[in-house]
Amino acid sequence: MKKHVYLVDDDEAIRKALTLLLETVGLDVRSFASPETFLNQAPGLTPGCLILDIRMPAISGLKLQEKLTEQGMTWPTVVISGHGDIKACRRAFRNGAIDFLSKPVDEQDLIDAIQKGHAELEARQQALEEHAEAIALITQLSVREQEVLGMIAKGLTTKQIADALGLSPRTVESHRAAIAAKAGTSSAAELTRFWLDAQVDP
Repeated sequence: MKKHVYLVDDDEAIRKALTLLLETVGLDVRSFASPETFLNQAPGLTPGCLILDIRMPAISGLKLQEKLTEQGMTWPTVVISGHGDIKACRRAFRNGAIDFLSKPVDEQDLIDAIQKGHAELEARQQALEEHAEAIALITQLSVREQEVLGMIAKGLTTKQIADALGLSPRTVESHRAAIAAKAGTSSAAELTRFWLDAQVDP
């Protein structure tokens, strides 16, 4: 799967140099000369790692970062600056940046930061897939089976579940068997994971 990088910098020489560098390590790079151009195209882009120059006319890299966050686009972001200062660095990290690099950018530091960003994207995607899988399972269960699964996730035994729901242990075991058949596992740990994944919206 291609790993996408979006570089926003008003300095053409830097855009060309960084694009060449990143393409040599197999990354799919698209560069933008202004934040406005990127904002216009952002809704149609595949998620990737952002590289933002901190100082640009009209909209700074930090302001662009804030605008994207407001729009719910929280892609991993590396902020680069030729005028790095502690205040700007803190603001970048507060807005969710994964790294803050000073110009001239150390090539390996930039590549490492981008790899960290893509690892974060992959983790988010996996969480989304696990959430969707868990929701799909939960919707297959009856209301009673969902109650039983919730109690399994809390660590209750069959007898404790039976007492809590006013059922016989045999009936609870029947529900557990039905849940296991639909989930494809009878493991309490796996069933608990399904339950927890369904509760948390990634």
